[in-house]
Amino acid sequence: MPLTQMQTIQSLGEAMSWLERELAWGVPVAELRHLNGRIGELYAALMSGGQMATNVNQQGYDVVAGTGERISVKTTTMMPGSGHISFNPNTLDLVDRVIVLRLNIDEMQIETLFDDTVGCAIDLMAPVNSAGKRNISLSKFLSSPRVRADIQTVSSVQFEGSTVTALENGSILVYTDGEPVTPAKPVLRKLAAKLGIDTLNTNGNPHNTRQLGSLVISAIEILENA
Repeated sequence: MPLTQMQTIQSLGEAMSWLERELAWGVPVAELRHLNGRIGELYAALMSGGQMATNVNQQGYDVVAGTGERISVKTTTMMPGSGHISFNPNTLDLVDRVIVLRLNIDEMQIETLFDDTVGCAIDLMAPVNSAGKRNISLSKFLSSPRVRADIQTVSSVQFEGSTVTALENGSILVYTDGEPVTPAKPVLRKLAAKLGIDTLNTNGNPHNTRQLGSLVISAIEILENA
C-alpha cells in the first residue's frame, strides 16, 4: 500500500534520525548507502507530491510524481566538484525526470543539485563507459544547480533583520536582508546567543542546522506570541 503524505514525512524524519545515530556511533557514511538512498527517495516523493515505486528494485525509476512522472533519484554525500553520478543507459527510456540530491551530513540537510527532465540529464552525461554506464560529473552542478520543485514552508519568522524558514522536509533556510545565507549555521548561532538558546545538545555536542533552526524558530514564535 502506498505511503500517505504524512507517512512519507514521518518516514523521512525517522530515516534522518537513524542516519544521525549511525554517524554518531562512528559508522562510515560509505557503509550507509542503502539508508542514504532511502532518504533521497522519500525526499523526492515528498517534494514531487508522489509515491515510492511500488515494485521492489523497480527498473529505471524510484518515485512516481503526483503528475505521473517517473523519477530516477540519485543521492550522494560527495561535494559537488568531486565524483560522479552513474546511470544505466538501458533503462533511461523508462524515466521522465531525474533528481540528484546531496546529503550534507555535517548539517544534516538535503540539498537538491539537479531536478529536470531526463532529456536535460542526458545532455550532461558522458558517453557510455567500459562498465556500461553513463556518468554525470558532480562538477556540472557547481555553478547553477537545475532545480524546479519547491518544498512547502511550515513556518517562517523574522528577527533582527534575518528570516528563518523551516520547510516541510525539515530543512532550514536563512535570509538576511532578503538574501539567502549559506551556510546558515553561523547566523543561527548569533540568533541563538541573542535569544539565550544553548547551541549544545544534552550530550554536549553542537546542534546541527536543522535542530538549531527549529529551536530558534520556536523561541522567536514564543516572543511574537508573548
